[in-house]
Amino acid sequence: MPDTPSNRKLLLGHSPDPDDAFMFYGLARGLVDSGGWEFEHILQDIQTLNERAVRGELHITAISIHAYPYVSDKYVLLNSGASMGDGYGPMVIAREPMSWRDLRGKKIAVPGTMTSAYLALNLLLGGDAFQPEVVMFDRIFEHVAAGRADAGLIIHEGQLTYRNHHLHCVVDLGVWWQRQTDLPLPLGGNVILRSLGADAIREISAILKRSIQFSLDHRDEAVAHALAYARDMGRDLADKFVGMYVNHYTLDYGPDGRDAVREFLRRGHQAGLVPDPGPIEFV
Repeated sequence: MPDTPSNRKLLLGHSPDPDDAFMFYGLARGLVDSGGWEFEHILQDIQTLNERAVRGELHITAISIHAYPYVSDKYVLLNSGASMGDGYGPMVIAREPMSWRDLRGKKIAVPGTMTSAYLALNLLLGGDAFQPEVVMFDRIFEHVAAGRADAGLIIHEGQLTYRNHHLHCVVDLGVWWQRQTDLPLPLGGNVILRSLGADAIREISAILKRSIQFSLDHRDEAVAHALAYARDMGRDLADKFVGMYVNHYTLDYGPDGRDAVREFLRRGHQAGLVPDPGPIEFV
């Protein structure tokens, strides 16, 4: 676990994708008041960030909501920074059209076993209903296209670009979840170390929220910054993707967002897929 920063330097982990880059544009470029805190941005894929959170290695980090029960002893969820699939979300893609029921027993390339997409797929199909193979999220398309897996679970901007690879959507897990619950699908959130103390947590939470608001208020500039992390996307598609995952839920989960997190993890625990997270706090 990192030391409590006496020098006010914080390790901030997030994914190298357009929505996280957009969210932290103002902070990364020094365009918002950081309150005297220095943020070192650590860019790694979400599975790696989940694993680092289990070890308590970062002061603040993006994590999959699926991972939260494994880190809730060390971290608390921030009210801002959520990625919610509001009637859309991670998808399972395949070389040929098929029913989602046909996925049972198949080898499916997944971006990590602690991702929210993976938990949602297990809730749909049932635990142990398919053969997962962990593949880096940006390699899943080529893995499936080459026939090394029967299907692939795609996250991030792959949800908008899979047709470029002549692949077919088998199921959109955000659509499925909304039909089941009438709630958005909670995918990612930001967490902060409890050991920083209540006062520092409140102060840092406000700074991160300011960064998100700054990007929303300066959208064109922030999208231009995010384009550096937009694989296989032009500006218009990157702007669409950012709009899907940086919105009112990102500024504050709100009642529906908080209910969605609790319901997602309740169902995961009920199915024996995650530990009981206990009461879920948002700060």
